[in-house]
Amino acid sequence: MTINHAQALDLPTRPNVAAAVDRWIWVFMAAFFIAITLTGFVPDSLQKLAMIRTGARPPFPPILHVHAVLMGSFLLLLLAQSWLMATGRRDRHQLLGRVAFVLVPAIVVAGFILVPTLYQQVWNGAQTAPSPLREQLRQTLLFLDNIALLQLKAGVLFTVLVWLALRARRTDPDFHKRMMFLATAWPLQAAIDRITWLPSLYPGPLSTDLYTVLAVAPLFLWDVIRHQSVLRVYGVWLAVSLPVVVAIQLLWDAPAWHAFVPQMLGP
Repeated sequence: MTINHAQALDLPTRPNVAAAVDRWIWVFMAAFFIAITLTGFVPDSLQKLAMIRTGARPPFPPILHVHAVLMGSFLLLLLAQSWLMATGRRDRHQLLGRVAFVLVPAIVVAGFILVPTLYQQVWNGAQTAPSPLREQLRQTLLFLDNIALLQLKAGVLFTVLVWLALRARRTDPDFHKRMMFLATAWPLQAAIDRITWLPSLYPGPLSTDLYTVLAVAPLFLWDVIRHQSVLRVYGVWLAVSLPVVVAIQLLWDAPAWHAFVPQMLGP
């Protein structure tokens, strides 16, 4: 009788635990994304600020600060939205969600202004620098050619995937919430690339793409465990992302790409 009673007491706990994870995994994922961002950007920014103080590099352009504030605001919005849903405040979630319709376009516009601004900053320095430094800056420009591919990938995929997520917010809330996180994973690559202690397969963006998949793995694995299948949203994410990822891989360090970027981003 004692064993049966213990088993009876244990039966309802499993659904309760699963329901709790269903609610709070979104808060965990949002906090995890913020942790990745801080781990990548804080040490990198401190190092660059030290270089600016010594005159080793030019100051950050204003648009970089704008983009950082906008992207940080988006991550905090994701965390707040997840918290509101986990605590049953759906009405406030829907009200606050309207901010995304302003914030997302602003992030995209700021990003596409930032890329040529940073490129031209190095370009202009390469034209006026003394000979030894000029060659170093030219190598930096070649590096920025490739980085522009990652920025292009993040901008395109973030825009398309967030649009799909917002479009489904009323008709398919489960798709909506998952796609918001899957879309956000691509801009996280800027932070992942700055975590210098991560093992890398460089040259090439393959390792960054693998870490991006790893960043969303907790959500994917929980969904597989919970639903005993792969949800449609992951197929859509893969179908949209894979062609872009393959194209970026093929263009990486290609001579034709290096020839094209100065025409596109140069002054």
